[in-house]
Amino acid sequence: MRGKEDPVARTPFLPASPVAPGAGRGYQYREQGGPAVAGRREHEIQTVIRTLNEHKAYDLVVLDLRRLSDATDFFVIASGSSDTHVRALADHVLAACAREGRRPHHVEGLVGGRWVLIDFVDFVVHVFHPSLRGFYQLERLWADAPAQTAGAHPSSRL
Repeated sequence: MRGKEDPVARTPFLPASPVAPGAGRGYQYREQGGPAVAGRREHEIQTVIRTLNEHKAYDLVVLDLRRLSDATDFFVIASGSSDTHVRALADHVLAACAREGRRPHHVEGLVGGRWVLIDFVDFVVHVFHPSLRGFYQLERLWADAPAQTAGAHPSSRL
């Protein structure tokens, strides 16, 4: 039951159910853009989460920036275990989104493989080499943003 007295109905970003390790599911996005926009974005972010989990990304986190930034609505942040792994994760995300008809607005760092940024405008995917993720600490920089862990592969590197 969702009514005026239900605080969950007003929550902009929350797990729809507990996230089981490896599930890469459980996110329900509520926003003012209407159900069609929310549904499309949720599907696209779920595609990214599923792809990163399938290819063994570490420390997968989704940050909700809608109340903090006009630049984008969400960050999806993950780590690879090496430069090659980072590049491969980014390539898999690009391929999975392309299969669904979604092309990024901008991609940076793919050749180097230390930090790949894939900008889909309403959400940005960051795939880091662990040393750079620790250096830039995006989760701390955006500490006011609600965060959800979405990965099956945690590490003790952070």
